[in-house]
Amino acid sequence: MNIVNVDYDGLIPNNVGLNSDARVKRALEKWHPGYINWWNDMGPDGFQEALVYLRTAVSVDPKGWAKFDYVRMPEYRWGILLAPQVEDRTIPFGAHKGEKAWQEVPGEYRALLRRLIVIQGDTEPASVEQQRHLGKTAPSLYDLRNLFQVNVEEGRHLWAMVYLLHKYFGSEGRDEADALLERRSGDADTPRMLGAFNEKTPDWLSFFMFTYFTDRDGKMQLEAQAQSGFDPLSRTCRFMLTEEAHHMFVGETGVTRVIERTCEAMKNAGIDDPNDIAAVRKLGVIDLPTIQKKLNLHCSLSLDLFGNEISTNAANAFHSGIKGRFREERLTGDDHKLESDTYPVLRLKSGILVNEDAPALSALNMRLRDDYLKDCELGVSRWNKVIEQYGINYQMKLPHQAFHRQIGEFSKIKADPEGNIVDETTWARTRDNYLPNDNDRVYIEGLMQPVLEVGKFASWIAPPKVGIDNKGGDFEYVKLA
Repeated sequence: MNIVNVDYDGLIPNNVGLNSDARVKRALEKWHPGYINWWNDMGPDGFQEALVYLRTAVSVDPKGWAKFDYVRMPEYRWGILLAPQVEDRTIPFGAHKGEKAWQEVPGEYRALLRRLIVIQGDTEPASVEQQRHLGKTAPSLYDLRNLFQVNVEEGRHLWAMVYLLHKYFGSEGRDEADALLERRSGDADTPRMLGAFNEKTPDWLSFFMFTYFTDRDGKMQLEAQAQSGFDPLSRTCRFMLTEEAHHMFVGETGVTRVIERTCEAMKNAGIDDPNDIAAVRKLGVIDLPTIQKKLNLHCSLSLDLFGNEISTNAANAFHSGIKGRFREERLTGDDHKLESDTYPVLRLKSGILVNEDAPALSALNMRLRDDYLKDCELGVSRWNKVIEQYGINYQMKLPHQAFHRQIGEFSKIKADPEGNIVDETTWARTRDNYLPNDNDRVYIEGLMQPVLEVGKFASWIAPPKVGIDNKGGDFEYVKLA
């Protein structure tokens, strides 16, 4: 079997030798119609017949793994792709460190692994559902194409998790795979499993922030799972990370282009004060303080995805060799077992935020969240360079980790973006200074008018510096039906 190249001869493209695994092939072919029904019902609304210039994986070779062509989204070839197996790979952390990586699910970790895979799998269709109406207000064909690329690849990531469930978890896995198509983002009765994936994505700035912050959480989780002692999960996540990079690119460059257009319009109009919101909005762009509010919202929602700062589940997953740390193989300074190590955790003690050393195993969520925030800072610094280049006195900032939290140590308090604890009355009075309010939403939604002419862009966003697949911004990325 050629693991590098993808077999496109059957219904389900794959590089896992599906033709020689009759049981799993039959199960996935049975699952396939339900997936297509879900895509037609909950995928991008109104564009299923459009021809979209999409990339499709044809290999898992990093030197050249994708091809670009026009395709109708329901005809996209969603498949099962694993990175090549590393010969003699060993488990890099936990109680089983140094042992040969597992090719089958260890019985004692079956429930833990299944839960991890189901949660990851549930996020993939959820984001497609959250974004299904955005196409109707796309600021350009370039952006419309990027939205659809993210959507189809989230669909492929769902297939990746469903394969693992069918292949390794028997009837329980089949039931879980079916349930992934039954839950709905934001549904009162059958919501998605994680809170951030039940929020609405009402506008394109929200989409860019989502793909920057929330997809970056996905990157961190995939990096941690790519360390897994369960080799099929590790290989699955390693290739998913290759695709995920584009999603964060869409987010970071999208926000960059919004900021650039705002700064350009301010400079042309002679407006120096970024806090003169009324004057800036008259220019038909999104003012910098409102962009900061959106940043605050999406960063805080994404921080909740890491769960409680002190977590027995995270400790068990690491100790068992199921889920490691961010880029575990690059870490030095400990034994990768952490049985006697500590890690500083920010905690609420007697109404004050203090750092407290906690057992490193229990503090793994906190460590992964810290790694996430460091990663987020890189893009924020690049946004600030754009603002600085225009000579505008303003800086974007990540909010304090205690701000606007619904899960974990800070869920029972109110804190401002600087981390100052405030009472309920103060929070109610100042909330609109930190998070989007109704006026902000009305203004932004008013800007969300579709621009679907080739080479044209909405007034509130700058064209990209470079296009996709070496095409220009004036390329016809989507041929509308």
